[in-house]
Amino acid sequence: MQHAVGAPLPPPQGPGSGPVGWTHQAQHPGPPGPPPTTPPTPQGWRGPAPQHAPAPVSRETTGHVQLPPGGPVPLPAPPAGPGTGSATLAVLLIGPAGAGKTTVAKLWASRRRVPTAHVSLDDVREWVCSGFADPQAGWNDHSEAQYRLARRTCGFAARNFLANGISCILDDAVFPDRPVVGLGGWKRHVGPGLLPIVLLPGLEIVLERNAARSGNRRLSDEEVARIHGRMAGWYGSGLPIIDNSTYDVETTARVLDDILARSIASPPAW
Repeated sequence: MQHAVGAPLPPPQGPGSGPVGWTHQAQHPGPPGPPPTTPPTPQGWRGPAPQHAPAPVSRETTGHVQLPPGGPVPLPAPPAGPGTGSATLAVLLIGPAGAGKTTVAKLWASRRRVPTAHVSLDDVREWVCSGFADPQAGWNDHSEAQYRLARRTCGFAARNFLANGISCILDDAVFPDRPVVGLGGWKRHVGPGLLPIVLLPGLEIVLERNAARSGNRRLSDEEVARIHGRMAGWYGSGLPIIDNSTYDVETTARVLDDILARSIASPPAW
């Protein structure tokens, strides 16, 4: 028999048609038992039996930690001591492939005295496994869309970290002459308090570091040289630039912290 879509289902037919272990009293009459009992009601109560409120949930119960929503990141307050101290920051570390952005960002984040997260745009882009649009195969609508999506995801992450008292440093190869991968999107997704810093060593350094890479993180020498040449456009932009050609990672992270402290006191115009 067919039943109209949305009509109530017919009742179970025949014995044993209900759920396992469940006895339908109308189908299986038995000797009458004692009437059901109800809890006593207060003196003079004429309504239904009162319902007792459930016990309060323990603060230590998993899943009941309230997290503030993330909003646009404002400019941080100047630190009291040298370096960035305990200031809560949103940092964007810019540079070409092989500049050492990810390595420096991780070290700077791990050495701070306050909770600090590191988010790499390349890592987030590669969350897409099947259908990953690798820009090395050519910049097209798919690679641009995935880049924009990854940047927006990083921005949401940074805002949520900051809203919950955790600083965040992001790294990305932002070009000064290309609006699609420019700074405007980062300011829109993170907020006006984002502090951009450029990491720009010499060409021979980035070529050497790129040669040690593997997989889709390794670019051709021609591509590295082209990207490095375009990054030179940051000179004269007003953004702080670190030439870490002769610095090790420790020194670069220390210089980054000093420059960030100056950027907090006098934010760059961008």
